[in-house]
Amino acid sequence: MPVGRLAALVPPMLILALLTWAAPSLAADGAAVAGAPDAQPWWVWPLGLFVVCFLLGIVAVPAGVGGGVLFVPIVGGFFPFHLDFVRGAGLLVALAGALSAGPGLLRAGYANLRLALPLALVASASSIVGALLGLALPARVVNLALGTVILGITALMLTARKSEWPVVDRPDRLSQALAMHGIFRDAASGREVAWQVHRTPLGLVLFLLIGVLAGMFGLGAGWANVPVLNLVMGAPLKVSAATSGFILSLVDSSAAWVYLNRGAVLAVVAVPSVVGMMLGAQIGARLLTVVPAAMVRKMVIGLLLFAGLRALLKGLQIWN
Repeated sequence: MPVGRLAALVPPMLILALLTWAAPSLAADGAAVAGAPDAQPWWVWPLGLFVVCFLLGIVAVPAGVGGGVLFVPIVGGFFPFHLDFVRGAGLLVALAGALSAGPGLLRAGYANLRLALPLALVASASSIVGALLGLALPARVVNLALGTVILGITALMLTARKSEWPVVDRPDRLSQALAMHGIFRDAASGREVAWQVHRTPLGLVLFLLIGVLAGMFGLGAGWANVPVLNLVMGAPLKVSAATSGFILSLVDSSAAWVYLNRGAVLAVVAVPSVVGMMLGAQIGARLLTVVPAAMVRKMVIGLLLFAGLRALLKGLQIWN
């Protein structure tokens, strides 16, 4: 089967696999969510989760952020699910988006394996530590830390600059030894661009910290991967964005296994979240060409600010 057709089949195949996995346990999980006899019917919350994630998927693509960074603070703050289940589902949401986009980016030559693998190895190992740490901490402490991190991400999105073609005069020894360089064809200009990176040791340290945050909060890490690759290491913006998705798929896979092993992934939470986010992202990708990205980005920043404050106040037990 041609690679293009195989890549196009990834999202529906993943949705089918999720539904098959969820079918035997969906009703049991729904009963657990329903809780008290006077609670809402079990299907109300999964349906609401699907609608919310569908809308989040639409805005995530034009805004240039991953679904996980929107999913965890919003669902954790306004749905009656324990934060451990929300973080486990958030990793699967981010993982699904990265897997659906990865084959096309690799085929187009934007994602670079030599750049991604050393960074992903470090971040994957630290994401396991982050996941174990996050599951060991009380929910109140995690909410406090989550609110602080989300507000920090909001500030980063407001202030961070981007450099489409960073100037790297001389690569460092480590990047030369790991062959972190390449050539890609820029479709917009029609020219081939050679690139190289520097400050590789600093990049490895930063990805170590990114992995801990990704595993602890289930946020994915696209919000941090791209600035480090682009502004710190000097990779072109398109290479940074594409390679970030590949790194994300490896990091989130490692952390997700910890949540699965600890029983912190419920089908009734994960399935509607992933399906809704992926379907919404398909629409968001089409809207990317007609909707001003700056306007959507401002809306996402507003959502993150509100959700971060909600998590912080919830951790302080001011707004439960």
